[in-house]
Amino acid sequence: MQQTATTGLVLRQVKVGEADQILTLLTPDLGVVSASARGSLRLKNKLFSACGLFCYSEFVLTHGRSSYFVDSAQVKRVFHGLAQSVEGMALAMYLAEIAVALSPAPPESQEHLRLLLNCLYMISECKHPLRQIKAIYEMRALTLSGYMPQILACASCGKYEGGGFYLDPEEGTLLCSDCAAKVRCTPNLDTGALYALRHICLAEDKKLFGFTLSPHSQRLLGAAVERYLLAHLEQGLKSLDFLKSVISE
Repeated sequence: MQQTATTGLVLRQVKVGEADQILTLLTPDLGVVSASARGSLRLKNKLFSACGLFCYSEFVLTHGRSSYFVDSAQVKRVFHGLAQSVEGMALAMYLAEIAVALSPAPPESQEHLRLLLNCLYMISECKHPLRQIKAIYEMRALTLSGYMPQILACASCGKYEGGGFYLDPEEGTLLCSDCAAKVRCTPNLDTGALYALRHICLAEDKKLFGFTLSPHSQRLLGAAVERYLLAHLEQGLKSLDFLKSVISE
């Protein structure tokens, strides 16, 4: 059996028996993996504190014939603020489900991990509106996975700005209001939402969260990006309905 040392974020826990659990981890050098953490639900077990949901920990994993086992784990970061609101925890669960669905492989998994850790920090510390964090993660994660839409100009006439634009969730292209009308589509992005969409796709990591939006633009951006995500994942997300039920419009 081969041992591997890695950092990882716990995305999901599945209880097995009385005290064991199967963890889904997002790691920088292995991608998304499942690992058995034996006895980790016992309060006095050495794995207990490092194997909690959304714990970012250092793991030593043993790779068996068909699965990983957690040999040891030590906490690096716990996002305590997530549990302080139902809305924050619901968003965290939704982001984790997206990460599992995209299942990034190395080396892209390192960037995905950094993005998710930053978003969990922003949620935990109430740094930005939850709707804005949601849209940032959705579009940036898709961009990192190779699904960035064509967002520089109208795909039909080349118009860059001015008035509303339509983001086609299926084609991943932009249409200005005039060109959208020709194909019987209604603009779903205003000026602020369009700027934010471009910023999310193209900004450096350290500047990713560095913009503000009006509530109206947040709603437009959130709806357009969510439709684009669902169109390209080609699967439902169980956590999305609950998230929508607890985040007020």
